[in-house]
Amino acid sequence: MMQNILLIGAGRSTASLIDYIVKNAKENEWKLKIVDQSVDHLGKWLSHETVTAQKFDVNDSSMRQELIRQADIVISMLPAHMHLEVAKDCITFKKNMVTASYISDGMRALDEEAKAAGLTFINEIGVDPGIDHLSAMKIIDEIKEQGGKLTAFESFTGGLVAPESDDNPWNYKFTWNPRNVVVAGQGGAVKFIQEGTYKYIPYHKLFRRTELIDIDDYGKFEGIANRDSLKYQSVYGLEDIKTLYRGTLRRPGYCRAWDAFVQIGATDDTYTLPNSEEMTFREFINLFLPYNPTDSVELKLRHYLGLAHDDIELFAKLEWLDIFKDIKVGIKNATPAQVLQRILERKWTLKPEDKDMIVMWHKFIYELDGEEHEKHSSMVIKGKNTEDTAMAMTVGYPVGISTKMILTGKINSPGVHIPIKKEMYEPILEELKDYGVVFKEKVVR
Repeated sequence: MMQNILLIGAGRSTASLIDYIVKNAKENEWKLKIVDQSVDHLGKWLSHETVTAQKFDVNDSSMRQELIRQADIVISMLPAHMHLEVAKDCITFKKNMVTASYISDGMRALDEEAKAAGLTFINEIGVDPGIDHLSAMKIIDEIKEQGGKLTAFESFTGGLVAPESDDNPWNYKFTWNPRNVVVAGQGGAVKFIQEGTYKYIPYHKLFRRTELIDIDDYGKFEGIANRDSLKYQSVYGLEDIKTLYRGTLRRPGYCRAWDAFVQIGATDDTYTLPNSEEMTFREFINLFLPYNPTDSVELKLRHYLGLAHDDIELFAKLEWLDIFKDIKVGIKNATPAQVLQRILERKWTLKPEDKDMIVMWHKFIYELDGEEHEKHSSMVIKGKNTEDTAMAMTVGYPVGISTKMILTGKINSPGVHIPIKKEMYEPILEELKDYGVVFKEKVVR
């Protein structure tokens, strides 16, 4: 019997997901319907008899409900705040659902309704969150099964540029939604637990509190804390753990330079700038600096940030972005964050031949038979080009595999889930190996 998959949203992260569904469509008797605000970029898939596409207005609730009513399962790749309305419609029309985004309080509140309707909603099944859960729970469960007790768990993921495409002083390019990079860390104080003490990092200090991490064959990275690590204590079954820390990876030097934008206020997204379209990059930076009739913008920025004259590398990063040039912003009623994004997109956008790279690293410290042990697990995967990116692969393949498992009855637990159970993580991790998502485990002591 033919099963209908509805994919809502077909942005940059969905290429590998669509490829996966198309590849498995004939064998599994699937039809895929893709709906997005534009379908012009979907041409290469529309030649397949199993694929159709339709323009979609996310604000048209009647259109959304009719599309969901016709589907057997819904994959929502919309921005995270839009999933909830889709989920409510899925409850109404009794459809299973998959998303890659963090599970929201509103989504979690649908758990009882989903169970009552016999529906499975899987969230956090992208790369981070997603593959991080799968790979971490595998080792956490193995340690527990051996009789070990976790005392520390750290987990870091970074969407970065591959070394062969790394040609700028920031060692970074956009591999994901640029806006998310610019406003990262602004959702409240970052929380974690370290050696039994709860720690909180306010936004204005976040990018100066980093941890240095060395990954075999790929060198050094710096990790910054990400969101609320504490909520995963109970999720991972680590209520008694002394250290629990989840974070984001960048190359060394990035965070200190990025902190310059945080300190002057250039990442603020809460107000708009008058006449922003006529403003130049230089004038934008000068907005945040004290008035001085004689000092240049460059000198005022140095003074404001407390930079020494021999602090060459950091200042070179800022200068390379052309922030001191008279280039027009060209965006009306822009927030500071939107202007900064425009500045960055000129220099941090992947070139057609560039490759991105996903890096994931876990550290486990545990007690077993009276001794303390440490194990690391790491995964590095590179993209093929600017469409088949590592980001698209590591988001799309887990979403596709979990969709297949629901449709084939291999996942049939009603309720709102994230992928932390063995019946989910084992088969998904195994199939991900076919796509180059392979973890290397290293016993440190």
